[in-house]
Amino acid sequence: MNEILLIVLAYLIGSIPTSIWVSRRFFNVDIRDYGSGNAGATNTFRVLGSKWGSIVMLVDVLKGVIATSLYIVLPYYLTDQLDRTNFMIGLGLAAVAGHIFPIWANFRGGKGVATLLGMAVAIQPIVAVCCIGVFLMVLYLTRFVSLSSILAGVSFMVFILFIFNEKETLYRVFAVVVALMVVLTHQKNIGRILKGTESKVPIFKSRDRRRQRRKEGVD
Repeated sequence: MNEILLIVLAYLIGSIPTSIWVSRRFFNVDIRDYGSGNAGATNTFRVLGSKWGSIVMLVDVLKGVIATSLYIVLPYYLTDQLDRTNFMIGLGLAAVAGHIFPIWANFRGGKGVATLLGMAVAIQPIVAVCCIGVFLMVLYLTRFVSLSSILAGVSFMVFILFIFNEKETLYRVFAVVVALMVVLTHQKNIGRILKGTESKVPIFKSRDRRRQRRKEGVD
C-alpha cells in the first residue's frame, strides 16, 4: 500500500509541467502552440531560447531525481539493494509517465528524456554523467537537442549492457526500453534531421560566427 502511494506521488511530481508554467508565466503563451508542440525542454530551447530551455531541463531532471529517490521514505528499502533498485525503477517510470501524460496539463506533456536522465542520476550516477557527456558533446557539434537526446538515450543502453555490464536483469531490460522509447518518441525529429529541416537551438552563436567569418575569409 505504501509503495502504491509513493508511485502515485512520483507520477504527480513528474506531472509538473515545467515548460508550460514557464511559457505562461513569463511569455503569456502555451509552449505547446509553438515549435514541435511538445511540452519539454527541447521545444523550450527551440522556442524560448537557451536560458529558459536550460532552466526547464534542469527542473525536469530534478523531477526524476526527486521522484526516484522517494524510496527513502520506506526504511526497509535502504538495506536491500536489489529491491531498492527495482522500486526506484518503478518510481522513476511513474515520474516519466507523469511528464509525458501530466495530470496538471490535460495529459499533454513532453517526451520524458530529461526526467529519464534524472531517474538515471538517482539510480546510477556514473552512467548518468557519461550520458550527459554524450549529450553535451553532440549538442556542441550539432546544436540539435533532439539528436543529442537520442544518442544520449542509446548510449545509456550501451553503457548499462556492455561497458558497465550491469547484472540486474530488470535494469538491463529498462535500459533497452529507454533506448527504444527515446528513438520512437523522436521519429518526427529524425525525419526532420534527415530532410535538413530540424531546428537548431540558439546556442554557441559566437562559435558559428567565427566559423562563418573564417569561411568568408577563405572565399
